[in-house]
Amino acid sequence: MLFPQENETREVKDLSGIWQFKLDEHSEGYNKEWFKQPLRETIPMPVPSSYNEMTQDPKIRDFVGDVWYERSFFIPESWGNKTVYIYFGSATHRAHVYINGEDVTTHEGGFLPFQADISNVVKPGRENRITVALNNVLTSHSLPPGELIEYNDDNHPKGFKVQKIEFDFFNYAGIHRPVKLIALPQKHITGITVTTDISDEFGIVNYSITTTDKNLRIEIQIYSDNNNPIAKSTENRETLKIPNPILWSPDNPFLYTLMARITDMNDQCIDIYRLPIGIRTVAVENGNLLLNGEPIYLKGFGMHEDMDIKGKVFDYAILVKNFNLLKWIGANSIRTSHYPYSEEFMYYADQQGILVIDELPASGMNTENKDEKIFTKGIIDGETLKNHLHTLEELIVRDKNHPSVIMWSIANEAATYEEGAKEYFSTLSKRARELDPTRPITIVENSSYDTTQASQYVDVVSINRYFSWYEDPGHLELIEYQLERDLKNWYGRFKKPIIVTEYGADAISGFHSDPPVMFTEEYQIELLKRYHMVFDRLNFVIGEHVWNFADFMTKQSITRVNGNRKGIFTRQRQPKSAAFYLKDRWKKEK
Repeated sequence: MLFPQENETREVKDLSGIWQFKLDEHSEGYNKEWFKQPLRETIPMPVPSSYNEMTQDPKIRDFVGDVWYERSFFIPESWGNKTVYIYFGSATHRAHVYINGEDVTTHEGGFLPFQADISNVVKPGRENRITVALNNVLTSHSLPPGELIEYNDDNHPKGFKVQKIEFDFFNYAGIHRPVKLIALPQKHITGITVTTDISDEFGIVNYSITTTDKNLRIEIQIYSDNNNPIAKSTENRETLKIPNPILWSPDNPFLYTLMARITDMNDQCIDIYRLPIGIRTVAVENGNLLLNGEPIYLKGFGMHEDMDIKGKVFDYAILVKNFNLLKWIGANSIRTSHYPYSEEFMYYADQQGILVIDELPASGMNTENKDEKIFTKGIIDGETLKNHLHTLEELIVRDKNHPSVIMWSIANEAATYEEGAKEYFSTLSKRARELDPTRPITIVENSSYDTTQASQYVDVVSINRYFSWYEDPGHLELIEYQLERDLKNWYGRFKKPIIVTEYGADAISGFHSDPPVMFTEEYQIELLKRYHMVFDRLNFVIGEHVWNFADFMTKQSITRVNGNRKGIFTRQRQPKSAAFYLKDRWKKEK
C-alpha cells in the first residue's frame, strides 16, 4: 500500500471535515443495520479528531463501546473508469466500513493505515454515503492490550463498566488521521521497496516494484535536484549505483527521488509514483550505533501524538511546531512512544533529519502485581502474538522506505521477567529480522537486568528508569549511585549498547523551589543533570531520550494532575526551564 499521492495519473479527494456521529449505547447498531440507512439522531463530529474531547458531555468523553460516523460525498464522472480506494490514516481501535450500505472492509488496530477497493460499490457522478462503525474496547488480545471490566456489586449500578488499561496515556478514540478517496488507473503500481547501502564511492539503491499487471513496461529513474536522472532501469527489481552520493543524515537530510513509471506497449504513461529516498546505512557494531559507518549518539525524547482540544490526532500545525522545537533544542531523534505515528510525521522526519525509533503499539503488557502472570493462556497468549506479528508486518511494510527510521521497537515495558515472555519476544524478534534485515531492533524494558527474558534477542538494550521519582522519590542524591550500578549490570550481562529511553520528573510549569522539591521546574532540571553525569561516564550508553517531549493527557488518577507533567514543554508547547538546560547540553558536541 502506497501513501496517497496526487500526480499526473493519480487523484486524491480528502474527506476531512464535519461528519455525523452517534454513540451506540445499547450495542444495537449492527443488529439493526444502521449502515443500511442514513444515521438518525446524530451530532456533528470533526474528522480527524478524538471524539472524547469534542463535546461537553462526559458520557461521550469516557464512552467505551461502538460509535458510528457518517458523511456523504461525490466523486466525478471521470472516476467511472478508475480503480477507486477508500483510505484511512487510522481509526481507533477497530473499524468496520460501509459504502452506500455495502460492507467494504474491516481493520483491527488504531495506529496504522488501511484501504479498500470500492470501485464496485461507489457511484461516480452521484451522491454516496460512507458509514464507519468504530470500537475502542481493548482486550488482552489487542494492541495495546486492556480489559473491559463490568461491575456486579452493590456499589455500582447494573451494567456499569470501565476500560482497564496499564499504559499511561489516555485511551483516545475516533478517526484520528485523514480519510481519503484515491482514484488510480485500473493498471497501476501497488508497492515499492527500497534499501540502500554504501560501497566505495557509490551509493547503492536496491529496489523492487509491484504492479497489478506483471506484463507492464516499467521505467525507473532516480533524480537528485534537477530533471536529469542520475540512474535508470527498466526492470521491476534491480540494484542501481549512484556515483558520489549525498548521504542522508541529521546534519544533511538529503532526499533523492525515485520515480516509478509504467507504460503500455506504445510508451504511453499509465501510472507514475514518486518516492523520496535517502541513501544511508545503519548498523550496530562494536558497541556503537553507526549511521553511515560513523558512531552517533541519540539525543531526544519519547513523544506522544497528543494536543489540546483535538486529542490524539494528526495536525499539520502541531507537526511543524513539534519539529521546530526539536531543532531548537538540539534533538536529533525521537521514539514513537507507544505506537506508530502518522505517515505524514514519518515523511516530515525524513525531510527534517530526525532519527526515529519506530515503536509498535504494545504498551501495557504488564501488571502491578508481579505474582500475577500475564504471558499465559487467556491473557497475553497466542492470539495476542498473532495480532502482534500482523501489526509488526503492517508497520514495516508502511515505514520500510523511510531513511529516518533507524530501529524497530517491538514493545514498551512488558512483563519480560515472566518465563512466558521468552518465546513470545523471541518469535517477534525473529520475524522482525526476516521482514527487515537492514535495521536493528530493540525492546524497551523496565524489568531488571537479571530477570528479563527479552533483551537477549535484540540489538540494542533500551531501558526506562525513574530513580528519585517512582523509586526513592525526592532523593536526588541517590541517582548517580543507583543509575550507574544499574547500567553497568545491564551492560555486564548483555554486552550491548544501551539507550536510556525514558527518564524524567513531573514539573508543573510555574512551580518553583530552592532547594528543589518534586513537581517543581528546579527538581526536573536537577534530576536530568544527575542522570547526564552518569551517561557521560559510560561509553556504552549511546542515547538519552528524556520522558517526555511535552505534557500529555492520561486517564484520571491520584498520581496525575490533569495528565502527565513530565514534558520538557507544556501541552501548549511552551518551554519549561529544563528546555533551556537541555538546549545548552544538546547543542554542544558529545
